[in-house]
Amino acid sequence: MTTKKTQVNLQLAGKTLTLEIGELAQQATSSVLARLGDTMVLVTVVMGSVRTDLDYFPLTVEYVERLYAGGRIKGSRWVKREGRPSDDSILIGRLIDRSIRPLFPKEFKKEVQIVITILSVDGENAPDVLSIIATSAALAISKIPWKGPVSAVRVGKALEKDGEKSELVINPSVAEFESLELDLIVSQLKEKTLMIEAGAMQAKEEIVLDAIKKAQEENKKIIEFIEDFAVKVGDKKEEVNPDPKFAEILQKIEKSYKEDVVALIKGRVSKEAGSNSEDLVDTIYKNEGEDAFDKKLIAKAIEKVMFEAIRENILNKSERPDGRKVSEIRPISGKVSILPRTHGSAIFQRGDTQALTVATLGSPRLEQLIESAEGEESKRYIHHYSMPPYSLGETGRMGTPSRREIGHGALAERAILAVIPKQENFPYTIRVVSEILSSNGSTSMAATCGSTLALMDAGVPLTKPVAGIAMGMVSRDEKYVLLTDILGLEDFSGDMDFKVAGTDTGITAIQLDVKVLGLTLQQISETLEEAKKARLFILEKMLSILEKPRAQVSQYAPKIEQIHIPVERIGEVIGPGGKVIRNIIAQTGATVDVEDDGSVTISGTSEDSVKKAVDWVKGLVREVKVGEIFEEAEVKRILPFGAFVEFLPGKEGMVHVSQMASGFVKNPSDVTSIGQKVKVRVLEVDEQGRINLSMLFGQDAENKSRPTGSEVKQFEPPTQQPPSEHPLSRQFRRERSANTNRSSGNWRDASPNTRFRKPHY
Repeated sequence: MTTKKTQVNLQLAGKTLTLEIGELAQQATSSVLARLGDTMVLVTVVMGSVRTDLDYFPLTVEYVERLYAGGRIKGSRWVKREGRPSDDSILIGRLIDRSIRPLFPKEFKKEVQIVITILSVDGENAPDVLSIIATSAALAISKIPWKGPVSAVRVGKALEKDGEKSELVINPSVAEFESLELDLIVSQLKEKTLMIEAGAMQAKEEIVLDAIKKAQEENKKIIEFIEDFAVKVGDKKEEVNPDPKFAEILQKIEKSYKEDVVALIKGRVSKEAGSNSEDLVDTIYKNEGEDAFDKKLIAKAIEKVMFEAIRENILNKSERPDGRKVSEIRPISGKVSILPRTHGSAIFQRGDTQALTVATLGSPRLEQLIESAEGEESKRYIHHYSMPPYSLGETGRMGTPSRREIGHGALAERAILAVIPKQENFPYTIRVVSEILSSNGSTSMAATCGSTLALMDAGVPLTKPVAGIAMGMVSRDEKYVLLTDILGLEDFSGDMDFKVAGTDTGITAIQLDVKVLGLTLQQISETLEEAKKARLFILEKMLSILEKPRAQVSQYAPKIEQIHIPVERIGEVIGPGGKVIRNIIAQTGATVDVEDDGSVTISGTSEDSVKKAVDWVKGLVREVKVGEIFEEAEVKRILPFGAFVEFLPGKEGMVHVSQMASGFVKNPSDVTSIGQKVKVRVLEVDEQGRINLSMLFGQDAENKSRPTGSEVKQFEPPTQQPPSEHPLSRQFRRERSANTNRSSGNWRDASPNTRFRKPHY
């Protein structure tokens, strides 16, 4: 590869795609700096030596996202360095891996490490698709044997509004992602498709197929662009020679042990992983001479012969390993409400694949915050997937989730996301965990079906139930057979794993992996059609287990209500230093969360506590009008000149002695007592928001509004009255102003210079 700095450009969907080499990371086998808008990624490829201790191709793809790319510093107070890769980074790494892995020669066993470092993000152009293109270019110009280049684009289709049709768009901006009916990333060769990752809002199969066709047009241009780039600056590819030892042992097994190998298939039908060929390996090892072939090589050859036998039976006889027809789905069963104290639970079983899924509901404050170079975002629907070793009948490491577990969980999450109710209709944070208890093909789709049942059992009002299916294919030249609901054995021996999830209306998620050099549009179209039939069949089985979501959430789930208050009244709910909101929480036992837009979410373990807190908050922000009557106001404090009465939760007003009875009242305690329930009406709301109340009604109220000379005399303080109790004394004015300000819910401290304004009697 040339070390001279070289830069090439291509117009892609109205933007400039730039590839550059020769300046950065020159010690790598190859490196490419790619740019789209102000988003930049650096891809380095390094080829190591042959790994003789491994019987598979040692390819690793690392996607490294640095917060500096978006001009951000990690929010943690103590740790500022990026930690383990985020789930999104792992998913994008898998996306790149699935796009390039099928194109390496099967005989190639040198270690290859690809590192994609995100250097800059502009918030408009997503780095995932750019990373696939840059990786393809780096491999194309390297000396590593590879049958590329490939290319990838994102195709989006906006949700239709007011009957207006939307068009398919190549590489929509990041800001448009939230409004897309279809978000599809597709990696392709010039004529075939290698990888699909899609999320959709119940999109029709025809729309998905049109998007793949449109992507093919753009990807073909990018591939030709990379090919020209490789001709200009690329290295000559290394030759790969088949292992003569492997060819020899393969020939011997085909000739002398094929029947023994075919007999192993039956034992592998109900076992996704592991091998039942140890005895045959030992036999061949001894028969052929212990120095002739390595046991690992023999085991690999046995597996290849076994897989070829399976493929032959499917292609020529339409005979699957477990005896099913090519479009037949394994027996389906399920249960719900199997765990007594969880909010929702279900077991979904299809053949030997079994998933236990549990749904948990929580307060909106429990939503997940995700920090990336592009900023922070929150998730209120979260799906986690766990596949312990025992699900495969094996022993193994238990610990942090593997890349496969993260990928499968993300697929199941995306499949359900389209039918999760909006927060204003169901203000819960929702976490679903799928425990894979037994694995033999398509556990991610079992997790999707189980999630639907568990969410419905939890009382989550899904807009529609979702089911998923994994499709496979066996092909030779132009001949191919599609398989519905593939076994683990069919996945390993076949040519593709095409997962499709959706409702009876349309598709919500797609994930495609292939082991051959791509699929034709015809093959994709037929697969989508067969997957739709299977999905509808599975949905019917699921609805026979639980027809619709529970009418109420579990008694063990928190009770949540959400209300909206004027933004300018937020302070009244919070109070000075948070005093009011803390009091609400302490008195009701509910949790109160106030957002900047005026959304107030109230959650608690009982409906009574939530209702009490809701009434309290509503009372604090309610506009009180003159003349309103409150039947059961409670006397909270008694002072020499009157009483403070709580007429709404958390909201108080003052009843002056002159408004307590029709006659003269010398001491308020003669008429009222603390805790007493009294009927009051609003006499006045002054300009400071202080509320004056009256306990007089009818003729008594009218008489008080026309005071006689003797009644006026009642307002004159007696000579023996202590100065501090005089209605015009400074102490009285300070106490009246402070108490009234506090009781009104005003979060601003009362001004010490506030003048007392006498109510009109």
